Amino acid sequence: MGTYAAATGGTGGPVPGELNLQPPATQIATEIYNLHTWMMLVCLVIFVGVFGVMFYSIFKHRKSLGHKPATFHESTAVEIAWTVVPFLIVIGMALPATRTVVGMKDTSNADITIKVTGMQWKWGYDYLKGEGEGISFLSTLSTPRSQVGAPGFEPTEKRGDNYLMEVDNDVVVPVNKKIRMVTTANDVIHSWSIPAFGVKQDAIPGFVRDTWFKAEHTGTYRGYCSELCGKEHAFMPIVVKVVTDDEYKVWVDGKKKEMAALADDPTKTWTIDELKTKGEKVYAANCVVCHQANGKGVPAAFAPLDGSEVVNGPKAEQINVLLHGKKSGKYSAEMPAWKQLSDTDIAAVITYTRNSWSNKAAENIVQPAEVVAARK
Repeated sequence: MGTYAAATGGTGGPVPGELNLQPPATQIATEIYNLHTWMMLVCLVIFVGVFGVMFYSIFKHRKSLGHKPATFHESTAVEIAWTVVPFLIVIGMALPATRTVVGMKDTSNADITIKVTGMQWKWGYDYLKGEGEGISFLSTLSTPRSQVGAPGFEPTEKRGDNYLMEVDNDVVVPVNKKIRMVTTANDVIHSWSIPAFGVKQDAIPGFVRDTWFKAEHTGTYRGYCSELCGKEHAFMPIVVKVVTDDEYKVWVDGKKKEMAALADDPTKTWTIDELKTKGEKVYAANCVVCHQANGKGVPAAFAPLDGSEVVNGPKAEQINVLLHGKKSGKYSAEMPAWKQLSDTDIAAVITYTRNSWSNKAAENIVQPAEVVAARK
């Protein structure tokens, strides 16, 4: 039986003129490669054996040589043979294949867990557990449209070596670590696939699936969405960069600093869900002691936010209260100024309070840029 030892990571993607599977970069991919070779050899032997006997019989026992057909109607030995032999062949192929399939489904004891969300037409990645926890980003095609062209229009720029196989944000993972990929989607069915890893897992809206890989070599590996997910299905590449442990630590540190800087970018426009999620954390860290987790405050001491006229009224007033404080006289404790919070934190906590408890403010979202303007 021919085997392939995963000695190198190959190119990490398709190669012009390649006739076989991509060089494997994981143990599972190596097993798949070897199973493919083994079963092809079995099929080849069966093909040669069956058709060899058939053509030999036709040629050697043709009528022109005086041969006459046999007249027997059944043979117990032949019937047993053509039942037992195929059964043994199937068992011989099924056992190693089953072992590999079971191994592909064993996502336990992962070093790092990453959530993959398919969307038209890009991928979202959230590092859920392990080193890098909290990192989140979108990954989209980076090949310029000038290289792609359009129906009826030729591309105006020469296509690069990684045409349609490059993204703006690679998935980065450490070598020789078990990576669990949890897949889902927010619109239609997508499929996360890296052939060199032996991985292909559908991402289905409303469902959670998982798969895993453990890359044995550093390098860059490429794949595609493998489901017909819409008109730009061809523009959903996947790029995974496998690095050393030290390189991964540097990437994690840099990515977290990048995310922190982006989180405090007052020009960024946030969704209401993003602001509410962040605002809940800001509230828990700074506001809950006085205003309570239920927003009811403390009678005669701290004002309630649940049902508050300020919280449900024009947002400009609430922004002003957080920036400059307020002494209403109704409560013994004065509301201090919270201008030390970042513009994003203030926008987030205001949005959170306006959408929590019984509050249903008409102006229910505040962007960081509005806080920046109010500071002036």
